[in-house]
Amino acid sequence: MTRFIFLLLVLCFAVSSINAQEFAKQIEGRVFSKDGDVAAVHVSNISTRRGTITDVSGYFEITARLNDTLVFSAVQYERVELMVTWEILEKSLLQVPLKQSLTYLDEVVVMPYNLTGDLNRDMGNMKVGPVVTASTLGLPNAYVKVKTQNERKLFEADNGPWVYLGNYSLDTTFNPMIMVNFNKILNSITGRTKKLKKYVAIDKEIALLRNVKRSFPDSVYVQELKIPKEGLDEFFYFCEADSTFTTVAETGNELVVWEFLQGKSEEYHLNNKLKTQAE
Repeated sequence: MTRFIFLLLVLCFAVSSINAQEFAKQIEGRVFSKDGDVAAVHVSNISTRRGTITDVSGYFEITARLNDTLVFSAVQYERVELMVTWEILEKSLLQVPLKQSLTYLDEVVVMPYNLTGDLNRDMGNMKVGPVVTASTLGLPNAYVKVKTQNERKLFEADNGPWVYLGNYSLDTTFNPMIMVNFNKILNSITGRTKKLKKYVAIDKEIALLRNVKRSFPDSVYVQELKIPKEGLDEFFYFCEADSTFTTVAETGNELVVWEFLQGKSEEYHLNNKLKTQAE
């Protein structure tokens, strides 16, 4: 009897181990890097030979099981391999940092258009045509803002009223009928609409942070605000945590942005000083 119970326990343990290995989950994640160019990064599950690519903001979804190996690769980044653990499977959003891959080429001198190196002389010889854009050509929708991928997904998921008046007849006679927007309802119930709204908000924050950082060269932050070059990312995330950051960033006024950054740099240095003294 004791032997039978022992064998039964071993069998249960083996079955649970197999089930754990076969458990698959749709992993949601985002890749990020210092230069911000994270679109079209290849994400592969080499254990199942399945793959996908990231969207313009670095988000991706891929199915994986425990102990599967995920590979992240792009021309401009170093290859990253991750083994799927229980910790990864339990995360609501997997964050994957990417490091830029530097490729050094031999120096090449290119002399197009018979350039001489004399700027005044070359400018006189160059024939530059007019700038051609949608706005200069007067094309319709030239000034329409292009939606991001997540904004397009949100529009598809949450577009239209919940209930609207429709027509159930195929002839020319109008027969009014109350129609229900099942697509909108299902996306709301499953939480897809809420998730997409979160992604759109994150995209907006990332874009605002990138625009603020690009308002001035890195050398200005280093020389004028005394921020170490390796600490610039930390400084801007510190600025983003301020409740007035979004309001300042949306003004697009470089003077307002600079005054804000100056004030935050003083707080940043003071916090670092206090942290150092505490340690």
